[in-house]
Amino acid sequence: MRESVSTTQYRIIIQGRVQGVGFRYFARRTAKSLGVKGFVQNKRDGSVLIQAKAEKLTLKLFCDILRQGNGYSQVRHIEIEEMEVTDIYHDFEIK
Repeated sequence: MRESVSTTQYRIIIQGRVQGVGFRYFARRTAKSLGVKGFVQNKRDGSVLIQAKAEKLTLKLFCDILRQGNGYSQVRHIEIEEMEVTDIYHDFEIK
């Protein structure tokens, strides 16, 4: 599958009250609705790691929605790092 010229991949770390509140399921549901590929997983330090691939504008919208949280979460900080685009993601999954 050929990637769009504007396809971008982000590594996103989300800190705050984001574990035990359904945040990963919220992230997956949001990603699937926007067509974002990648994964979400809890980290030992209490944060959540997301690797996401989509067009740049879609990823910006995805990050904006993640910042708002799901009503149970409280996002204190979000760190976004652009990465080299890989072709390993065909869906968005919870790890």
